[in-house]
Amino acid sequence: MAVPAMSAGDMEAAIELRGVTKVYDNGTVALGPLDLTIAHGEFVSLLGSSGCGKSTALRIIAGLVKPTAGTSDIATRSGHTIGYVFQEPTLMPWCSVRENVRLPLKLAHVATSESDARVTEALAQVGLAEFANSYPRELSGGMKMRVSLARALVTDPDILLMDEPFAALDEITRFKLNNDLLALWRRLRKTVVFVTHSVFESVYLSQRVIVMTQRPGRISAEHLITSDEPRSDEFRTSVAYAEHCRDVSRALMQASEA
Repeated sequence: MAVPAMSAGDMEAAIELRGVTKVYDNGTVALGPLDLTIAHGEFVSLLGSSGCGKSTALRIIAGLVKPTAGTSDIATRSGHTIGYVFQEPTLMPWCSVRENVRLPLKLAHVATSESDARVTEALAQVGLAEFANSYPRELSGGMKMRVSLARALVTDPDILLMDEPFAALDEITRFKLNNDLLALWRRLRKTVVFVTHSVFESVYLSQRVIVMTQRPGRISAEHLITSDEPRSDEFRTSVAYAEHCRDVSRALMQASEA
C-alpha cells in the first residue's frame, strides 16, 4: 500500500527552529540562519558535507548548545525527554549492557522496580534481551550501537536525535540497523531527526531529507521521499529509490557549491 510522506504542515510541530544561528567563541560561524519545522512522528534526515553544522543543529534541538540568535521551540509530553544517540556508543566498559541502558533512569532517580521493567523493555525493542548481562567488550560494533539506542529509548522520549550513529559500521551491518530502526520507528512513532552525510541512507530512512549548505549551515533544499510501506531491501533496488538518490545527490552537489 502506498503511503504518502508526511510534510511538517500535516501535523502539530514537534520541533521549530526560527532564525537560528550559532557563532562559536573562536569566531566560527557554524550555523544559520536556519528555519526548520518537524512534525510529531516525522522521520527527517539532515544531510550535508562534514562541518556544515548538522551536528550543531542537533545539539541546539537537544538543548546541549544555545543558539547565538533565533529560537528553538521543542514540544514534548510532560515528563518526557529527548533521546540522543551519538556517533560513538560511549558505553561504560565496566558496566553490563543492562546497567549501561539503566544509566538515564538512575540519574533521574527512578525506582529500581520501575527501571528494571523499562530496561528490559528497551533491550527487547532493539533485539538485545539475551545480552543484558554481557559487557561492551563482548559486543560487536552494531550491537554496541543497539545498546546506545536502547539507552536513548529507555526514558520513552517523544523525540529521538541520532548523530551519524551508523557511520563507522560496515555496509551489511548498517543496512540491517537501518531496517531495524525503521521497524522501531513504525511501531513507536517517535519524532526522529537523523544526521548523516550519506545520500543513500537519508533516502532509505526518511520521509523528508533536508539538504544543508556548507558552513554556515543553512537549508538549501528539501525532498519528500514517497514509497510503499513498509520499506524493505526491495526499495533499495527500485527505480524510485534510484531516482530519489539522483535528485538528492544533485541537490547536495548544488548545496556544496553554493
